[in-house]
Amino acid sequence: MRIPIEKFRLDNGLLVTLSEDRTAPIVAVNLWYHVGSANEKPGRTGFAHLFEHMLFQGSENVGANEHFELIQRAGGTLNGSTWLERTNYFETVPSNQLALALWLEADRMGALLPAMTQKKLDTQRDVVMNERRWSVDNQPYGTWWEKLPTLAFPESHPFHHSLIGSMEDLSEASLTDIEQFFATYYTPDNAVLSIAGDFEPVDARELVIRYFGSIPRGKGKPALPPMDLPPTFGNSPRLVVEDDVSLPRMYLAFRSAAFGSDEYYAASVCGAVLGMRRGSRLYRSLVRERQVAADVSAFTFDLSKGSDLLIVDVTARPETTPDQLEAEVGREIDALFSDGVTSREIQRAIALIQTDMITAMQSASERADRLSMFATYFEQPELVNEQAAKYGSVTVDRVNEFIRSRLGRENRAVLLYIPKANADADAGTNGNLIGAAAP
Repeated sequence: MRIPIEKFRLDNGLLVTLSEDRTAPIVAVNLWYHVGSANEKPGRTGFAHLFEHMLFQGSENVGANEHFELIQRAGGTLNGSTWLERTNYFETVPSNQLALALWLEADRMGALLPAMTQKKLDTQRDVVMNERRWSVDNQPYGTWWEKLPTLAFPESHPFHHSLIGSMEDLSEASLTDIEQFFATYYTPDNAVLSIAGDFEPVDARELVIRYFGSIPRGKGKPALPPMDLPPTFGNSPRLVVEDDVSLPRMYLAFRSAAFGSDEYYAASVCGAVLGMRRGSRLYRSLVRERQVAADVSAFTFDLSKGSDLLIVDVTARPETTPDQLEAEVGREIDALFSDGVTSREIQRAIALIQTDMITAMQSASERADRLSMFATYFEQPELVNEQAAKYGSVTVDRVNEFIRSRLGRENRAVLLYIPKANADADAGTNGNLIGAAAP
């Protein structure tokens, strides 16, 4: 599947991608800012995620939450999200509302700061703190996605700290901190705008120039610290967490190649072999045959800088002890390391990945998001058309080479959740870290 792509850059640095598709009378607008939790300073974590909320709090020309109201009244949908390397905002609207969506995105990029107030900051800080309590601190296994990066990346590494931020850092955030963070990162030269769907490219280009063209470029952003890491941990860091969970769950992380590299595609296919749906190796073995696990999955974090992670996530059945779970998963990984994968497994994995990819690309919103992703990370939105072929070229030999180099015992970080009642008997005490954090 190939989609048409145009791209151009405004004088202020904003990179714009267009992909016309007249199949349905809708259009998706997608804006990626190249800022995520990796860009935060020590003691000031959680700012990128906080701004995911702050940008919906109005500008000089739009009232608080009015962005939501205007898009929804026009029949559209919208939201935003934050990740370690980026923050994105997106709307899908009827075709005749393209100008509204573009104007709203341009307005908050160019006119947010004059309307920033202490009251807005305090309100959204409370919202984020409640989100943390709900989705992280009081959610079963909710802390995994901040504990695992802490285990897998050195303390000095930009991916080490929590994406949602600590309560202490969020409490300490001042209005001046927030203003400086916005002025540094939410600028046209640090952003990619993508438009996909039913629109006239000449008209869209004129609207983009009209609304975004006068926004001044930023003054540059600080360089990230060095992010390259050795290919393996060199040891087996392990963290046992006693928590309010009903079943043991194990997260096994392997240091892997960065998103977009040749080795990344072999890692992604290996992940699909291990844990993509019910025909995968771990699901067949642990869930169906030996019945020691209730569910499994495997996936990559898709980090484009320095080093990525391949993660295996396995939840135990009620009668399976934490020790059994860890032993059974380890046995499967050892077997994979020793014997490698088969051609049949590779064919299945590639077919599943390509099918998911093509299905997703039927959506204008997903198409715009992927254009923004490849434009942000590599300045090449055209790469979206190369992905199916890149996966299709992955061979058994390449996956087995990845397995031999990355799935050995010197490259396995274990995060194990244990129900509180079983903690002392089965796997040690709360927060028991065995093995140093990787270099």
